[in-house]
Amino acid sequence: MGNVIAIITTSVDGYIAAPNDGPGRGLGDNGEPLHNWVFGGPWRYEDDSRGKPSDDDAAWFEDTANKLGAVVCGRNTYEASGHWGDRNPFGVPLFVVTHRPEEQPDSGGFTFINGTDEALGAAIDASAGKDVHVMGGADVIRQTLAAGLATHLTLIVSPLVLGGGKRLFDGFERRLELEQLGARQSRLATFLDYRVS
Repeated sequence: MGNVIAIITTSVDGYIAAPNDGPGRGLGDNGEPLHNWVFGGPWRYEDDSRGKPSDDDAAWFEDTANKLGAVVCGRNTYEASGHWGDRNPFGVPLFVVTHRPEEQPDSGGFTFINGTDEALGAAIDASAGKDVHVMGGADVIRQTLAAGLATHLTLIVSPLVLGGGKRLFDGFERRLELEQLGARQSRLATFLDYRVS
């Protein structure tokens, strides 16, 4: 079996989104710099063009994709992404945690499931022994960590202090022991890899 890896980008002060995040503005008002590393530099919601990640960040994406068997995300992330244009961008089964699984999209490529535990179970079954990635939102990652279901945590720290928005660990009350596995510095982010004890 592969690993269950919670992966998310945060600001230095622990925010995963600036205030007023939502559809079309998944990182909130002026939160785009959180994902500068994804696009190789500054970008704006209003601009149709997007850059490409730097060579090191592109290599990280490729290595991560090669090990990927399934993805779990929250409904807010699915909505904020604009449903990824009704096309699963990951090329592996994508499970969306939602309280409204009956609203299953017609486009295919997405499976709505009620409950993080259930979504993770389905993702592990579908992953063919490869890694399962748990991405945003923060609530799904908190639930995964609180239930002891994540084997690893990767924090991608963007060199930015937001001062407000959604924090990754707001309301998280469980003590976690993390083993440092490695750190990688790129021009636009610091990648911190941990094993969850």
